[in-house]
Order: sequence, then structure tokens, then C-alpha cells
Amino acid sequence: MTDTAVSPLAPAGFPELPDVAGVELATVAAGLRYKGRPDMLLARLAAGTRVAGVLTQSSMPGAPVDWCRKQLPKGRARALLVNAGNANVFTGRAGIQAVTAAAAGVAETLGCPRGQVMVASTGVIGERLEPAAVVKALPRLAKALKPNAWRAAADAIRTTDTFAKAAGATAMIDGKPVAIAGIAKGSGMIAPDMATMLSFIFTDAALPADVLRGLLKPINERSFNAITVDSDTSTSDTVLLFATGAAKAGKGIEKAGDRRLADFKAKLEMVMGDLARQIVRDGEGATKLIEVAVTGAASAKSAKRIALAIGNSPLVKTAIAGEDANWGRIVMAVGKSAERADRDRLAIRIGGVLVADEGYVHPDYREADIVPHMKGDEITIEVDVGVGRGKATIWTCDLTHGYISINADYRS
Repeated sequence: MTDTAVSPLAPAGFPELPDVAGVELATVAAGLRYKGRPDMLLARLAAGTRVAGVLTQSSMPGAPVDWCRKQLPKGRARALLVNAGNANVFTGRAGIQAVTAAAAGVAETLGCPRGQVMVASTGVIGERLEPAAVVKALPRLAKALKPNAWRAAADAIRTTDTFAKAAGATAMIDGKPVAIAGIAKGSGMIAPDMATMLSFIFTDAALPADVLRGLLKPINERSFNAITVDSDTSTSDTVLLFATGAAKAGKGIEKAGDRRLADFKAKLEMVMGDLARQIVRDGEGATKLIEVAVTGAASAKSAKRIALAIGNSPLVKTAIAGEDANWGRIVMAVGKSAERADRDRLAIRIGGVLVADEGYVHPDYREADIVPHMKGDEITIEVDVGVGRGKATIWTCDLTHGYISINADYRS
């Protein structure tokens, strides 16, 4: 977390989240990097909590990612420990030792198995995380645990974020209400591939780990894996979904496709999508949220690759920052994607206005028609590439000098 002004795209305020039974939260200022602000989060989870997760596909993962990758197949969790300011990435054996010590310390403090402690870190790469400082903070964290401390939890995991990110909902399973609450952090190094981006979602539904996995992966593809700020995939991307079972609803459900989960699935996607777009709204230096929808592609995967080629293009992003309707840059981005696209059937809409069609600027197009849209803070781009029925939507932001300033000064 920096002293940067709050993003102009930030929500009006922190949302009111439901109380998720079986979840207690605490934060503390451990001084791991930041001074005078909370930088550690501990969540205590009820006995019997199940967990699923998606983790970065970077070939340079941090020690916390390796730890979670080893523990997640067991599907059980009793605690989550997160620190901000130090990613514990590229730290060799010292990184492994720090994670092991942290998990062991939480296990001893809370009286739970070490393998049921999930760990995540975010911050600077290549700096050792001192395990003694982490373990020293655990008694204070344990003493401060309480339910519904969502705002404090979302604040504690921030790095360059300018606002705390959270979303929640209430869903129905078999006529019984269940709560869903999630927090996230992320502002730069955002182009998840799983999945520096972290998100933790909690529910009191009683769902087994296999069901959680079946729900999480596809929704993740349409939410956290459909955003980009700067095309850089973090070494620490982690999304974890915890189900405490305290609401009792969901018992007996064994498949993610069970019809009884329809409302829960919809609400979970709403929460994850909201969190993902908040990350883009807080993109470093961002002044505009951009939605790119691609249709007519050879497949959904092809559509997504084309959409990301547009969303990651510095030329497209800087044109939008300058409120310049330079649609030729969109044509360029489609072409560089290496995906199938028919030049002579290509259609482009900006703000709903047909700009180009059948491989040529539309005869009725007048740039003045979309000037008001370009001056707004939410930009929509629709592209039909004319070769099939595949479609995908991604979200990104513009590229301003603010991005350079934030990242040039990040370690100083």
C-alpha cells in the first residue's frame, strides 16, 4: 500500500459483507516491510473446513505457492496466513524455511495440523522473509481473532493497491441461505495465469473439496483469468475458496453440476467477477476501465487470446488514456494475436457505435459520435472476427504515466 491517491475508478465505499460462520479474522502490524500499518492477516477456520485453490502457472513460483500446491490436494484447511510487502519469491531454501516455520507456528498457536494451514505472500521479489518476525506476530494475531473483520483483512493484504477490495453475496442451497464473502488484492503485475494477485473467498456452505474445485476453476477462467493490467503474470497469484460447512446447507452434494447449486454458482461467479474487476479498476495509474468483447472466433480460447491481445496492447491502452478513438490499433492487435480472423469480415464497435465493418471503415462512422464515450471512465470495445462462434470477454485498463511512476519508485 502506498501514498498514491485512490484510483478514480474505485467503488464509492467498502461493501457490507455477510458474516460467514466459521471464519474469524485478525490483522497485525508485524513490520515485515511497511511501518505503522497492518501487514499480516490470519484467518481461523472451523474444524471440517474444505478448500480448493488455483495457483500461478509461472515457472518462478514463490515458496508460499509451492506450499499451497502441496497441501491443496488434501482439501482441508483450518487457517490462512497472509503477509504483504515481501513476496517470498526467489529466496531459495530460506523461502521454504520461512513458509514451513510460519505454518508450524500457526499450527501450534491454533492447535491444528500444519498441513491444514494455507500460506500466501505478496510484495517485493528476491528479499528474504524473516520467519522469526512472522512467528513473533502470531500470538497477537490469535488474540485478536474475531468474526466479520473484512475491512481490516482486505487492508492488511494491500501493496500498491489504492483501495481495499471485497465483495459478498447470500445464496440459497436447498432453501437454506449461505453466505459468500471474498477479499482480494492486486494493482500491478496483473495478467493471471492459473491464476502480484491474491484472492480469498469464504462460504459457510457444506461442500466437499471436489465440488469446490469443480466450481472454482471454470469461474476463475471467466473472472480472475479474464483480467489484465500490464500483461505480467505474478509469481504469487493465488485464489483460495474455503467452505466451513457451518451453515449445514449443501450436505450430500457430490458434483459441481448438481442443480441445487445453481444459485450458489451464480452468486460465487458474481463475487469473483466483482473482485476481478475491482483489481482492474485499481490498475496502477488507471483512469479508465476497458471491457473487450470478442465474438465470431474459431473457439472460446481463440476469442480470449484475441481479446487479451487487444487488452494488453500498449498502443491500444495509451490511445484510450489519451481519449483517442484510434481503431486502427485494434485492427493491429487482432492481427498480431496469431489467431484466425477474417480481415474482410472484421467488425469493430466502440461504445456500441459501428466503426469498421467488412474490412473497412463503416461509411456512416463519424469519430464525433464516440468522442463522449472516449471521455468517460468505462470504455467498451466489441470485435467480431468473422470465422466462427467462439466468444470471450476480458477487462483491462488504460496505460498512463502513473503506471511508470508507481513502478519506477516501487522499491524506493
